[in-house]
Amino acid sequence: MMLKEKCSMTDSEWEKRSKTRALEMEACSKALAFLTSDDAHDLFTRTFNPSFTQEAASKSSERRTQASILLSKVAHKLESPRLAALAVKVRLDAFVRVKKAIDDMVTALLKEKADEIKHKDFCVDEFNKNQMETEKKERKKSDAIAKVEDLEMQIDELTKALDTLKSEIAEMQVQMKRAGEDREKENKEFQTVISDQRATQKLLKATLTILQDFYGKAALLQRQPAGPPPPAGFEEYKKSESSGGVMGMIQQIIDDAKAMEAEAIRDEEDAQKAYEEFVKETNASIEEKSKDIVNKSENKAKAEAELVETKESKEATMLELEQLSNMNAELHQSCDFVMKNFDVRQTARDEEVEALKQAKAILSGAKFEEFLQSA
Repeated sequence: MMLKEKCSMTDSEWEKRSKTRALEMEACSKALAFLTSDDAHDLFTRTFNPSFTQEAASKSSERRTQASILLSKVAHKLESPRLAALAVKVRLDAFVRVKKAIDDMVTALLKEKADEIKHKDFCVDEFNKNQMETEKKERKKSDAIAKVEDLEMQIDELTKALDTLKSEIAEMQVQMKRAGEDREKENKEFQTVISDQRATQKLLKATLTILQDFYGKAALLQRQPAGPPPPAGFEEYKKSESSGGVMGMIQQIIDDAKAMEAEAIRDEEDAQKAYEEFVKETNASIEEKSKDIVNKSENKAKAEAELVETKESKEATMLELEQLSNMNAELHQSCDFVMKNFDVRQTARDEEVEALKQAKAILSGAKFEEFLQSA
């Protein structure tokens, strides 16, 4: 609001003022030409100065005319309506009033000069501040954009990593369930094998016992003393020659069954141990991945919160940049004309002040020719 108040002059307003000043200058010049005519001068002399002597009136008129000519010349050169109006006053008003008007105008011009210098310094300072602040905000905006991209990439990577971890945990749980089912099936098969082997051994042992009992009694009978001869038609009963091989084969089968039972037990123990080790390692891996999921979820939540904050900061920075751009446009509207025409306007104002001082000096008795030569 302060900038708008201080920088309210625009190029369009200046153009209107320039046109108004030109019209004012033209009107003042015409009025000056009319008021400085001999008829008007005689009329005003009779009207406003009836008590002056002819000689005093002549000297006064000459000084007024010389000061008016000087002011009119400078007014035309600088296109200054104020000097043109003052040139008319010089011819019409009393010396005291004219000198006071000149002093007032000099004071006003010097104040305008100081104000314009202050305005230019203000414009330069504000342009520099605006540029520095804009560059700072642009860097902040670039950093925010880069950070947003980095956070979005980080969140995307964390999301994919979390999906992968969850998928791996689900797969390990499935594998562990399958391993448990397989272990249960293997154990049932083991129980069946052990049961079959032990039943086989029991059956074969019973068979072997029967055969051993039979063939053992037969051997005892053969050792007894010979009795009466056997009846005609029967040969002497003898022990089967293959009985020993059959019992040996049965005993070998029993031994093989025992060996298979022992091997099955060892295999079952190894399988159970491997299963337990697999379950232990899988659970440890699931626990580790679950912890990793917790950590990555926390990191993702932090990144998402930081992303929201960064986006808000970026939007705020962009709004500030827009405000700086608007302020820069307002500064250009207020300052471009002043800064572009500063030297010309300062020189013109100095010439106006000098002309006023010269006019005052002429009215105070200085010679007009000296000013013409210096001009």
